[in-house]
Amino acid sequence: MLNLLLRKSESRHSVKKISPDQAKQQLETNQAIVLLDVREAAEYANAHIPGSINLPLSQVQRVEEIIPEKNTTVFVYCLSGGRSQGAASQMVKMGYQNVYNLGGINGWRYETVSGSH
Repeated sequence: MLNLLLRKSESRHSVKKISPDQAKQQLETNQAIVLLDVREAAEYANAHIPGSINLPLSQVQRVEEIIPEKNTTVFVYCLSGGRSQGAASQMVKMGYQNVYNLGGINGWRYETVSGSH
């Protein structure tokens, strides 16, 4: 019983996965979602999902400056999904409750833009 309760608690405060199709659909209908790109600045400038914010994985501890509200829905992505999983895990440990690993931009079939903004 205790084991079941622990697992239930962990699942509520763990990184969830979201597919590019699901993310695209939700982003179109919910302006409050934050899209966080955790790649380096040069990678972000080369191509990123429109509306995303760049915060390299090495600086993810600064996320509270950008997203102060811990119940904000955040979709995190990188190039292939490894860095985004690491960043999302760190955010959950910091108390963020609605963190989704979108995976990598290499799986994003929709529009991307270039430039630093």
